[in-house]
Amino acid sequence: MPHEPLMQADVLLEGFLALDTPEGFRAELIEGEIVVTPPPDGDHEDYINVIVKQVIRRSAIDVDFSGNKGLTLEGIPDAPKDHVIPDGTFAPNELRLYRGADSWMPCEGVAMVLEVTSSRPNRDRETKRRCYARGDIPLYLLVDRGATSVTLFTDPAGGDYRERHMVPFGKPLPLPDPFGFDLETADFR
Repeated sequence: MPHEPLMQADVLLEGFLALDTPEGFRAELIEGEIVVTPPPDGDHEDYINVIVKQVIRRSAIDVDFSGNKGLTLEGIPDAPKDHVIPDGTFAPNELRLYRGADSWMPCEGVAMVLEVTSSRPNRDRETKRRCYARGDIPLYLLVDRGATSVTLFTDPAGGDYRERHMVPFGKPLPLPDPFGFDLETADFR
């Protein structure tokens, strides 16, 4: 039985999965490009902390959080074999999605992903947004430090989100079910 030639995407994925990144750095495969990101700064982590506390305390359901959990989008037909690491992933506790999961897990069951812009903000604003929409993640929360705003992307379809609601830092942002509360952003100023 002859070997099938490896597709360029398969070779890229194989090389990506074999990477040994330095401690604190993270590597992602996003739309056919290997991206290595340095450790985040303190303000970046503070924004995440403020959001996580509110989501866990104020959500209408019991919510699990995972920071820097890798998501795969391999099972999506005709899409790149993306491996994306959000700054945060939220899922209903009853699903226990993170239990027993490897470094990379599918998107099924994830209720919301969180990104805080850092050194390459357009990656979070555009490229990762499309990845999460392709993964059919219902909610994408983006804290855009450069624009001093928070945006909630909803209704994924056709490789992007059809709805977006943006507020400037300092204004509350309504989070729909399963969260069901207004996210306070006054601490972001």
